[in-house]
Amino acid sequence: MANLSRAAQPGPRWQEEAAFFDRDAERHMQGGATQALDPLTLRRYASTSPRKRFREEFRFRVLTDLKSKNVLDIGCGDGQNSILLAKLGAKVTGIDISPKSIELAQKKAKINQVSDSTSFICSPLEEAQFPAHSFDVIWGDAILHHLIENLEFVLSRLTLWAKPGALMLFSEPVNFNNALRRLRFLLPVKTDATPDERPLEPAELAVVKRFLPDLRFRPFSLFGRLERFILINYNYERSPLWRRAVSNCLHCLDFALLSLPVIRNMGGQAVFCGHTQKSEKHVEPEA
Repeated sequence: MANLSRAAQPGPRWQEEAAFFDRDAERHMQGGATQALDPLTLRRYASTSPRKRFREEFRFRVLTDLKSKNVLDIGCGDGQNSILLAKLGAKVTGIDISPKSIELAQKKAKINQVSDSTSFICSPLEEAQFPAHSFDVIWGDAILHHLIENLEFVLSRLTLWAKPGALMLFSEPVNFNNALRRLRFLLPVKTDATPDERPLEPAELAVVKRFLPDLRFRPFSLFGRLERFILINYNYERSPLWRRAVSNCLHCLDFALLSLPVIRNMGGQAVFCGHTQKSEKHVEPEA
């Protein structure tokens, strides 16, 4: 395993990130976010044929059967994804830098009766310790764009912890079109962000491909960005039928347009995945 000295030493960034997500977790706890997983949400993602036009469902289409799989959920936050993965049969280890988020994840796991199939660790990924070849799946939801400075080092550790041939699956904000990003900053839409985060760019995807030679990339979120104005509290399942119908139309349009080579770089989000090498060869980050 590469030594921590070979990664950039984040220090204060870790503290800032932890404090940011601690505040977010506290808001969720005050807002009653410790309730059980919505049965409609579970039904949606447990479908035998998840809809590929929705980014969230597309990921479960890639995952297929999770029964008895060991999954590492990096940047697990409040544990929502970890709990859903556990409900679908996986044994999940969630890791996050925020103590409050981990506390919330543990409470939610207990409420959802998946404490036996989930465990949560509070640590920066750069300092975490797991046995080599432990996980069948490594899942990341909007985490790599927080780790750009140490991306190569983190990916080196993830590939070491993953079993040979394991699946790595990430969903991240991306920026492959600078003009569109500049336009986005002109719109009066408030987003919460940590100081150093930014969408992934082609250079970062090239780094990921070094570790996952069969990397596949699927863009999302062109007109789908408008969904925040349509769904109630971002909740698809509990929004009225007409709102869900509009959301469906937007995502169908996005999926068609972003399948075209000339437009695919305009997506604001992407799902990308690949498998670790099946040999024992391990890619070390450059010094």
